[in-house]
Amino acid sequence: MYAENLKANRYMTTEDQRSEQRIIQNRIRRQQEMKRHLQMFLITICLITVCSFTLSAFRSNAKNGLSTSVKYYRSIAISNHDTLWSIAEQYMDAEHYDSIQDYIDEVRQMNSLTGDAIHYGEYLVIPYYNNVSSVHE
Repeated sequence: MYAENLKANRYMTTEDQRSEQRIIQNRIRRQQEMKRHLQMFLITICLITVCSFTLSAFRSNAKNGLSTSVKYYRSIAISNHDTLWSIAEQYMDAEHYDSIQDYIDEVRQMNSLTGDAIHYGEYLVIPYYNNVSSVHE
């Protein structure tokens, strides 16, 4: 086909030859643009697929037992040999407090205690945490 174009080019004017070259260059440019558009389309499809799988995996993990801790309060009666330290050891959740002293400070503040003294038969309000499953199906 190229040989036919060369034979035809001999009998064309200079203006016709330029026009023919522009047509060929435009055809090549359009083919290159189509390749780029196809590549961009394929990349977009791949990204959408990856995002879809990632989101579906995330949602699947979220449904499979995501639990959160909820803070509750309880009133307890002080036994004969109870201390703030022994109560803290029994009810404190290490995930939510840095130390037993932090827990004791919170119990003191909630019960308006100024010292460590507690007495048999009194009641204390203490915080505790419980895991709550938040599975929505």
